[in-house]
Amino acid sequence: MFTGIVEELGRVEAFDGARLRIAASIVLEDAHIGDSIAANGCCLTVVDMSGGGDQGWWEADISQETLARTSLRGIGVGSPLNLERSVRLADRLSGHLVQGHVDGVGEVLQPVPDLMVRIPAGLMRYVVEKGSITVDGVSLTVVNPTADTFTVAIIPHTAAMTNLGAKQPGDSVNIEVDVLAKYVERLLAGHVEGPSS
Repeated sequence: MFTGIVEELGRVEAFDGARLRIAASIVLEDAHIGDSIAANGCCLTVVDMSGGGDQGWWEADISQETLARTSLRGIGVGSPLNLERSVRLADRLSGHLVQGHVDGVGEVLQPVPDLMVRIPAGLMRYVVEKGSITVDGVSLTVVNPTADTFTVAIIPHTAAMTNLGAKQPGDSVNIEVDVLAKYVERLLAGHVEGPSS
């Protein structure tokens, strides 16, 4: 579980389609093999790591399922990645509950500060004005949802500390809708008429 508050902007050092190596420092401070770290909103398992500071790195195995369902399929050496360690029970929940399970890939239509993203129409039922959404692992508040897009206001700090500040029209981003909305839908499905999917 994560909060969508990015701790560090990492960088892809190597990626062969199966094993991803990410340069990082902050997320390695108390990391161990087997720990979960979110990279652009994808929950990945640390399978190897070395050091810390400016020379630190960690590796994760990437399945074909992850490549098929996320924007990680389009990254290359040098790509910036939003990184966050999994939340501890004693931590403050500064963002919202984020699972690190990507629901779909969106397309940036308009860059920051008023970031506009088009997403699969089937996900729009979970997107509401002033609701929470995760874009490339960043917890954000929806400003304006439409039939297949939404906008979020990106403050300068968020633009500088995450990869969202560099996103341009046509770029892909990972989207995770609010899991609470999905649970509510599932619970109500038996009590209201109409399809639940």
